[in-house]
Amino acid sequence: MKSLVVEDDFTSRFLLQTVLSRFGECHIAVNGLEAIQTVEASQKLAAPYDFICMDIMMPEMDGQQALRRIRDLELQSGTVSTNGAKIVMTTALDQPREVFAAFYELCDDYLVKPIDKHRLISD
Repeated sequence: MKSLVVEDDFTSRFLLQTVLSRFGECHIAVNGLEAIQTVEASQKLAAPYDFICMDIMMPEMDGQQALRRIRDLELQSGTVSTNGAKIVMTTALDQPREVFAAFYELCDDYLVKPIDKHRLISD
């Protein structure tokens, strides 16, 4: 499984990368803009991500904007969201508005920090 962790907080990024690295290749991005660039590069190499774990609140470009753009990139490459990367959104805030917005943009799941690593790998 090829994963991408998109997180601006070092500790959260390190924890997620450590957990996900057990299942295969795991890359990191520190904000939504970097995530989009990384996803574009992986598509050009015909090696798209299977799983993306992305924080909502980040500098430069937040996770909601990045989620929307990643799904657009998948559509442009002929991949529908049900066949694209499984995307789990994470945040320190448990706000229903953010949850609904993430699912509207076709995320696959939503986790509130601190992340329970058992729930992450079981979902």
